[in-house]
Amino acid sequence: MSPTGNTNTNSSTKKNSNFNYVTSNHFYVGIESSISASFSECQGLGVKVKYETYHEGGVNDQQRVFLGLPEFSEVTLKRGMTDDLVFWEWASQVMKTDASKAIERRNVNISVFNQAGETMQCWTLIGAVPVGWRAPSLAANSTSVAIEELTLIYEGIKVAKSGSNSATSLNGRKNGYFGSN
Repeated sequence: MSPTGNTNTNSSTKKNSNFNYVTSNHFYVGIESSISASFSECQGLGVKVKYETYHEGGVNDQQRVFLGLPEFSEVTLKRGMTDDLVFWEWASQVMKTDASKAIERRNVNISVFNQAGETMQCWTLIGAVPVGWRAPSLAANSTSVAIEELTLIYEGIKVAKSGSNSATSLNGRKNGYFGSN
């Protein structure tokens, strides 16, 4: 019997019964050259396009819609596990008051894996910069190294079914924006 409850086992049914289960414990964030942390929650991935509606005189059954610019929401990663200080070092850059040093923007990959370890979906935040970082409560009996919350803003987003698990540092803008490659 197949996972769908169908007793028909012809070849077309076998192809459709192969599931790629995605679980929440296979959710990772890549920065720099490899996967840097796993987080248990990600909130805010999204984009909203601003628009205006215009009603033409004499056309009472329609409206015209003029699209504006996209607006990307903040992404908050919660309850992360890592033994790498890369997130703290990046976030601490924002707090420096040295105006001569630009804040380092990076592409950040958020990847979801299935049980077999295959990338099911990868969101790349283009030109991301941290705007919030919070440590977990400290307890003497805890052995985990964690990040309670990391909040990122970004200039664009790319979504793919696969992707590398690392993200690169962005060195400069070309034509006024960061590329999404």
